[in-house]
Amino acid sequence: MMNPALKRAQLNREAILSASPARLLTMLYDRLLVDLNRAESAQLTGDFAVASENLVHAQAIIAELASSLNTDVWSGAKELQGIYTFVTQLLIDANIKRNPDLTRQAIVLMAPLRQTWHDAAAAPTTASTTGGEFLA
Repeated sequence: MMNPALKRAQLNREAILSASPARLLTMLYDRLLVDLNRAESAQLTGDFAVASENLVHAQAIIAELASSLNTDVWSGAKELQGIYTFVTQLLIDANIKRNPDLTRQAIVLMAPLRQTWHDAAAAPTTASTTGGEFLA
């Protein structure tokens, strides 16, 4: 019998490997918001080690999102890149200054983007609206 944690990890790995580009994007945004909310909670309780771990992971997710932008195909990619750059700096400052208000600003900026990508992924798709054209 497989350990429940190992089984969950295996299922998560399989879900990622079989996910469409649009689903992968929404999964990244979901995890980003989990990390940001965990970081804010940890900052508010003074657990700065946990806050830092989550802020650093959130930065890694944003770096992955930024690297997947295709500015040759989508005109909005440059603007989204600017948001990613700004939020990354917010998270660095939130970590250095141990400031939950900065983490909250990142949440306020990223939560609507998360919802927008979820809405786009759930919309009826055609060959030209699968979401993949926004990715590299």
